[in-house]
Amino acid sequence: MLSKLSTRPTLRRCAITSAAGLALLGAGLPARPSDGSEPDVSRFYHQKVTWAKCEGVDMPEDLQCGKVTVPLDYTKPRGATLDLALARYRATGPSHGSVLLNFGGPGSAGVAELAAGGDDFMDLTNGYDVVSFDPRGVGRSSPVSCGDVPTDSVLLTDGGSDVDVTDDPKAMLEHVRRAAASCAKHSGQVLPHVGTVNASRDLDVMRQALGDKKLNYLGFSYGTRLGAVYAAQFPEKVGRLALDGVDTLTEPLSEQGVAGAAGQQRALEDFVNWCVEDIACPLGTDARSAREEVVRLVASLDQDPVPTDFGEDFTGQDLVGALSQALYSEELWPSLERALASLVEDGDTRALLGFLGSGSAFRASGVRVGDGTHGALVDQDDVPPDNLPAALMAINCADDPDRPDADRITRDLGRLRAEYEQASAVFGRYRLTEYLMCYGRPKGTDYIREEVRDVRTAKMLLVGTRGDPATPYRWTVETARRLGDSAVVLDNKGEGHTGYASSKCVHQKVVAFLLYGSLPPDGSSCGPEGVRE
Repeated sequence: MLSKLSTRPTLRRCAITSAAGLALLGAGLPARPSDGSEPDVSRFYHQKVTWAKCEGVDMPEDLQCGKVTVPLDYTKPRGATLDLALARYRATGPSHGSVLLNFGGPGSAGVAELAAGGDDFMDLTNGYDVVSFDPRGVGRSSPVSCGDVPTDSVLLTDGGSDVDVTDDPKAMLEHVRRAAASCAKHSGQVLPHVGTVNASRDLDVMRQALGDKKLNYLGFSYGTRLGAVYAAQFPEKVGRLALDGVDTLTEPLSEQGVAGAAGQQRALEDFVNWCVEDIACPLGTDARSAREEVVRLVASLDQDPVPTDFGEDFTGQDLVGALSQALYSEELWPSLERALASLVEDGDTRALLGFLGSGSAFRASGVRVGDGTHGALVDQDDVPPDNLPAALMAINCADDPDRPDADRITRDLGRLRAEYEQASAVFGRYRLTEYLMCYGRPKGTDYIREEVRDVRTAKMLLVGTRGDPATPYRWTVETARRLGDSAVVLDNKGEGHTGYASSKCVHQKVVAFLLYGSLPPDGSSCGPEGVRE
């Protein structure tokens, strides 16, 4: 998965960053000693979380915070350590233990997500403490950063790159290499040890510290990758695992980008078909003409950008970035229609800039974290503003074993550009830059691609959404087939990225499974639900 972040619109960023050419010590895969034994990590399995009221003006009164300590390097458990931030809502009824949540990304800080969006999970408190966490390198847990550099020097999307990468590939690769060096400089000792394989081991330490014999878990988007890796590493510890918006375990970045462009194109067409039914649709009342109008708007803004109040011009690629975020959720369609109307009728980009969040103008704080023998939690105010894209990049690259060299990239770009633009005339160029995301970094682990298969666990629920612009439904089917008989598929025939928050049917079935172990039949479905006006 390339750049799929939170299931909540306010925290989504379609961000890509590049990280450093730095030895990853086996790319985060816990190596075994030469005698075949496992390193002794038992001391980390004797913890108990101490909970206290969360500090901060925006923290709900009933949200509690705590931490667990994990080894920085699982091959050297007597070496440096890290603290990982946790938050929970206590069970309101008889508790069966905890259910852990991961909101996706990679790069979403679970503590902040749970604080902001906890209402969606209150029904789970009927049987569980609802817990989320900041994974290593994310949020308060030794956050990675790319330093005090302009974001558009680090990111290749999110409106950060208006350069056609096929025009001068060598210049673009040098741009990526320089940005990578900044990421290495500012991320500290945690950077070589981020990645899903280590995050999965952290998850098992959390399980024990919470007092649970088995892991109950709800993962969204990237969080489904984490859940699948946990099932492969700790099959006997799997309790009830629900995975919503299922990620690929096998596709290389180049293929993921094509799939992402095609998914976003389908979502755009669905939005257009809905919009033209409204006489006020700024794209017109004919679907074909409206799709062509979107292409014209992008090209026009790339040629003649519109000034903004923030001192930077709004380009066609900024429009593509805004569209990509707005199309994550069907609930955002009315807001997107109004934002496009403001652009088309008044040249006003403010509403569209809102979909881009921080936009391309923020600067990282330059805070260096994770030095010394213990990576303590950082204060929320000290989390670098670029942590989300920096973590996304670091984790995705640690999980990916492919590293084409500069010559290979240069040879492939022309062919790939044709494939991406065939997938989408709007999103193809925007996603093509992601092919470069791991250039200059060492080879990532092949554990996920090679070993996460045929797991022997309790039954797991996998939810795929037909109109998902980020994780195509076929990835759910392919991942279920790969995981084996333990996987049960729920087919959500709705729109948007993931189904738990947008489909009452999906929500009910996930909650019934997590609370009571009640699984729907494999291949059963939930019907589409209408757009909120």
